[in-house]
Amino acid sequence: MRRKDREVTDRAEILDIMRRCDVCRLALNDGEYPYLVPLNFGMTAEGERVTLFFHSAQAGKKVELMRADPRAAFEMDCRHQLRYSEEAGYCTMAYESVIGRGRLRILSEEEKLAALRALMAHYHPEKETYFNPAAIPGTLVYALDVEQLTAKRNPLK
Repeated sequence: MRRKDREVTDRAEILDIMRRCDVCRLALNDGEYPYLVPLNFGMTAEGERVTLFFHSAQAGKKVELMRADPRAAFEMDCRHQLRYSEEAGYCTMAYESVIGRGRLRILSEEEKLAALRALMAHYHPEKETYFNPAAIPGTLVYALDVEQLTAKRNPLK
């Protein structure tokens, strides 16, 4: 990382940044160019293991790509604020971001419910929210087992 002064190395801080983000961009291998898709997500962090959870339809481009090659990269960011100094003629952006990579795996029917609960908890941490269990069999639920994480911030001043 070029800007070591912006690097976040504390694991608890990295996880806090991830919890503040509301979109995870997933990059999949698609031949000559990557395929990038923004997704809602949930997560768990147990010891050193971080797992991201996603859901989608049973078929489509991203499903084809993940089945062909489970390697993926991801990016998420939050706390954006433009900082502009008219006097200095300078602007920069405050932000927090996390970038990582790992391997995707499609979850079994037995694993889906816990993953979907983690996804719902990410957006509704104050309560356990209801979702229709009849939709679960028709939903593809998959996990990214994170193998590498880096984080960076340019804090508000």
